[in-house]
Amino acid sequence: MLTLLNLLSAVAMLVWGTHIVRSGVMRVWGADLRRILSRSVAKKPMAFLSGLGVTALVQSSNATALLVTSFVAQGLMPLTPALVMILGADVGTALMARILTFDLHWLSPLFIFTGVVFFLGRKQSRAGQLGRVGIGLGLILLALQLIVESAKPITEAAGVQVIFSSLTGDIMMDALIGAVFAMISYSSLAAVLITATLTASGVISFQVALCLVVGANLGSGLLAMLNTSASNAAGKRVALGSLLFKFIGSLAVLPFIHVLATWLDKLPVNDEELVIFFHLFYNLLRCLVMVPFAAPMAALCERLIADEPETDARLRPRHLDTSALDTPALALANAARETLRIGDVLEQMLATLSKVIHGEPRAEREIRKMDDDVDVLYTAIKLYLAQMPKEDLVQEDSRRWAEIIESALNLEMAGDIIERMGGDVADKSLAARRAFSPEGLQELDTLMEQMTSNLRLSLSVFLSRDITSARRLRRAKHRFRITNRRYSHAHVERLHQHNVQSIETSSLHLGLLGDMKRLNSLFCAVAYSVLEQPDEDEKRDPD
Repeated sequence: MLTLLNLLSAVAMLVWGTHIVRSGVMRVWGADLRRILSRSVAKKPMAFLSGLGVTALVQSSNATALLVTSFVAQGLMPLTPALVMILGADVGTALMARILTFDLHWLSPLFIFTGVVFFLGRKQSRAGQLGRVGIGLGLILLALQLIVESAKPITEAAGVQVIFSSLTGDIMMDALIGAVFAMISYSSLAAVLITATLTASGVISFQVALCLVVGANLGSGLLAMLNTSASNAAGKRVALGSLLFKFIGSLAVLPFIHVLATWLDKLPVNDEELVIFFHLFYNLLRCLVMVPFAAPMAALCERLIADEPETDARLRPRHLDTSALDTPALALANAARETLRIGDVLEQMLATLSKVIHGEPRAEREIRKMDDDVDVLYTAIKLYLAQMPKEDLVQEDSRRWAEIIESALNLEMAGDIIERMGGDVADKSLAARRAFSPEGLQELDTLMEQMTSNLRLSLSVFLSRDITSARRLRRAKHRFRITNRRYSHAHVERLHQHNVQSIETSSLHLGLLGDMKRLNSLFCAVAYSVLEQPDEDEKRDPD
């Protein structure tokens, strides 16, 4: 029982070490890897190589599949190149399985020691996250060694040998057991390594080992389907295409497994090494053959999984993929895109507010509905970012985290102000049958146009974080405040001239000018996040 527990613990350590390497790499180079994948969609060879390379770096085809699935689910990448990348990822994980089976156990204590020193010393820096990667690599190498050592006593047990001796007949049943084995261990790599150990110990025949390897690959595809069960239709198509590719490959190779086993057994290589090499070359040949069929497979998946109909007219979060939370760069990009949707809603609210000011009372109810949408998106973004461990983020990601939550809060506050402005106009102007003076209405229209322009520029600055654009936004804020102040003086001048319309709407008009000033300040606040600190004149003239 203790030996079995040691084996399970070693498998768990392998999975955890892979997770640590993936999270560390993603926190250091996540944005770069995301950019590489997103730019490799034009040609199939580049898509294939990018999937292979990213998987080799992050030590997990699941991590690459997570990135690719998220891109497809958000409409950033077509399905066909995504499937090609998944094929490349399968080759990458098989290649890493071969590399990790070399005798590298002496590196394990070195990686763990240096990794802990860097991680504890500079946790939130790039060096600290590289230390995390070192810890993960050390745990992987240690886990591989423990798996081999723990499996040997188990394979020598008489009861275990009797159980595995039954795996000598049905090819399909042996492959199915391999798939279940990979799903239980949550790692096709662990399943392949244990299969190689059982083969070296003579517990199972070489032919059975090959069937288990094919089944383990199929099991990783089933795991991907389970992991994307909560995704939208586009994301599920990626996992389905990968699973179908693996299923077709299994059907193509299993009928000839006896011939392959006989031929490979003649090679001057021990059975344990042969199992690992078969795993590598099986995936390489399968994926290379399947690449030209990525487009037909994409079309098939689109027919099998239809787009989900929109049954709710209210706005709902679209980009907040919870499966991306382990990849800070991707999760932050998702939150930023959702924040931009709030900005789009606010632009619609400003256009609708202009209709209210011009005497359309029904538009005020539309503003209330849109503010409810803003509240829904803001709450979703807030809860999404709250799930990210901010203390583990590198400094750049931590700064971006703060920018996103601050911008989302500012936009949510702006939505509340616009809703209140619409209510004030409806109650104090439309209901009381009081109209703005022509001059005052023209001034409000001018400010609305400037404010909408500043909102668009602020969203651009928020997304690009361009310093030049941020300075332009700051200058636009100053111009708006000067215009707002001039229009306030012009309104007082009309009061001095006893303009009846200006007198009747004076408090409402000045209130709208003050609200517009606050709205503009909220829109332009992102400029100071990019510039890190305001100029001295801003410090002397606070809002």
